[in-house]
Amino acid sequence: MSATLLSLDGQDDATLLREIRSALRDLRFGSVEITVHNGQVVQIERKEKFRLQHQPGKPA
Repeated sequence: MSATLLSLDGQDDATLLREIRSALRDLRFGSVEITVHNGQVVQIERKEKFRLQHQPGKPA
């Protein structure tokens, strides 16, 4: 999942926390970025990385 723009204008704190928890759910490697403009959360961005393990004996 890459950038996701959420319309959060006028949302209450409980809704914002629910959206942040949702972005963090099942995230193993990556980041969640919260963008604020004029004291309002305007965007929550989730960046997820998938780590591949190199198996010995196989070409990379």
